Amino acid sequence: MPALCRDCLTTFENGTRCPACHGPRIISHPELFSLSIAHMDCDAFYASVEKRDNPELRDKPVIIGGGKRGVVSTACYIARIRGVRSAMPMFQALKLCPEAVVIRPRMQAYVKASKEIRAMMDELTPAIEPLSLDEAFLDLTGTEKLHHAPPAVMLARLVKRMQSELGLTGSIGLSHNKFLAKVASDLDKPRGFSVIGQAETAPFLHDKPVRLIWGVGPATQQALEAAGIRRFSDLLRWEKADLRARFGAMGERLWSLARGQDARPISADDPVKSISKETTFDTDTNDADVLDGHLWRLSEQVSDRAKARTLAGKVVTLKLKRADHRQISRRITLQEPTQIADRIYHTARTLLATLDDKGPFRLIGVGISVLSTATDTDPTGDLLDPQAGKRARAEKATDLIREKFGRDAIRKGRSLH
Repeated sequence: MPALCRDCLTTFENGTRCPACHGPRIISHPELFSLSIAHMDCDAFYASVEKRDNPELRDKPVIIGGGKRGVVSTACYIARIRGVRSAMPMFQALKLCPEAVVIRPRMQAYVKASKEIRAMMDELTPAIEPLSLDEAFLDLTGTEKLHHAPPAVMLARLVKRMQSELGLTGSIGLSHNKFLAKVASDLDKPRGFSVIGQAETAPFLHDKPVRLIWGVGPATQQALEAAGIRRFSDLLRWEKADLRARFGAMGERLWSLARGQDARPISADDPVKSISKETTFDTDTNDADVLDGHLWRLSEQVSDRAKARTLAGKVVTLKLKRADHRQISRRITLQEPTQIADRIYHTARTLLATLDDKGPFRLIGVGISVLSTATDTDPTGDLLDPQAGKRARAEKATDLIREKFGRDAIRKGRSLH
């Protein structure tokens, strides 16, 4: 069976240890050297950047987030072992892990690291579809002649370079389409490399829960369970027309994914019309602090994706869904496009504050649209929030100083409020 040493990149046939370096980090699979669609996902990216830049944090649990916004943006794996998860209220996270070091996000540092990783990807293939600062799809079809090595070897080389040159780690999922590549990248984190081949697709998916599908959140999962669909095997019993009749376009996609089919190409150049993120609560809420915390986290994720694609949006949209599923949407047009999390958040928070309807809500979402290529021009603010430009410039300046002289070179209070 084809095998690859992830430490020294030696390829060989069979074996649990590398014949060259005798290392145990071996990936072997019958289709290892014939697959070319990959998903690379950095491991606890924000927290990993913080630990890299401050070695004193290496063995400590680290949570990115905090403050009045009160929601975890991300957590390192030490904190995750204790039960800390993204979107968790900060008070709950600190109950689970009271010794955690809480750090406010340094977006400038994360963007810089993301660009460095992207430059490494660009050396492998032009077919890169970024999803956010820390993850992307890659299509390495036809690159073997160029690199004189199959895609699996080049992907192993990529994450090895990330660790040696940038001090960051990532996990690789390799398969024959985007859906399965993304599933594979989550199978063995951190520092994982997982493969799902053509021959094993059907048996692999058969008993897996449908929540494995990217985009199936709590609301969709609830609707599927109401139809008796909990696993992929349940989906296989439905006709395509019946799924489409019940779930619309999503039903047709579910029919295909249940069979491991995903014809979507990796689209590096497809125009993006909008960028949005939303979350469905486990329990309906009108708690202002909870809504505010999620609003910040979602704004940060939208900003993250915009920066990964070098885009900015001129329209900010707030989306809410009531307990009775009635949807509320509000939007506002800015004077100039933005990709700054602070600007998106403050705009969306203003829209939330002006609502007559106070909930309770089961879902909240944030998005930007009317996209254009981002520039380095500092935002000047608008009539809705004239201090936005000042805060964004201060944030950028602070991040640059910390990047050069360390996290403690400059301290500030709650400047984002």
